[in-house]
Amino acid sequence: MQDPGPDMRMEAGEAAPPAGVGGRAAGGWGKWVRLNVGGTVFLTTRQTLCREQKSFLSRLCQGEELQSDRDETGAYLIDRDPTYFGPILNFLRHGKLVLDKDMAEEGVLEEAEFYNIGPLIRIIKDRMEEKDYTVAQVPPKHVYRVLQCQEEELTQMVSTMSDGWRFEQLVNIGSSYNYGSEDQAEFLCVVSKELHSAPHGLSSESSRKTKLLQARGTRM
Repeated sequence: MQDPGPDMRMEAGEAAPPAGVGGRAAGGWGKWVRLNVGGTVFLTTRQTLCREQKSFLSRLCQGEELQSDRDETGAYLIDRDPTYFGPILNFLRHGKLVLDKDMAEEGVLEEAEFYNIGPLIRIIKDRMEEKDYTVAQVPPKHVYRVLQCQEEELTQMVSTMSDGWRFEQLVNIGSSYNYGSEDQAEFLCVVSKELHSAPHGLSSESSRKTKLLQARGTRM
């Protein structure tokens, strides 16, 4: 038998295939099947390919009349991308979808649909929907408020901030004169709060227009 070479994939722990075209032994179908997918040869068993009976691969290895030529070694020629065939073949072997971190799920889904492997199609679509849901999560929203206060009120206001509000900036806007008392310096105090929103609706506080200026009186 010809050496499978580095591009051939063989299931671990199984014996080498018998001689014959496409793994077909004389007088009947052999245990092993060669598949030439886009120029890369994969070697697996008939049992693996027949795991999903309605799939293209099951019909192919059961001898149904499918239009698939063979190469010079007898391997079935399949004009598809071999990059995504590995995860499909492994799924038929152990029932799990295992992908390299750089492999696009969309590419594997396209091939799974071509080979008509129903359970794998559902798994990939569920994964993609879960990722889309995560992306659709509304990121935290920062709300800013500007409060006007006098110098004597400043310390108390900053020290009593709660409920997630955070001091950001203090702007001195001059002084005010009150009859019978000394001038009081006035400040604009900028505070912020981070609001976390649900994916299908903002919180009630973020849905209202935040007042940019809250003061007893406005002086700029």
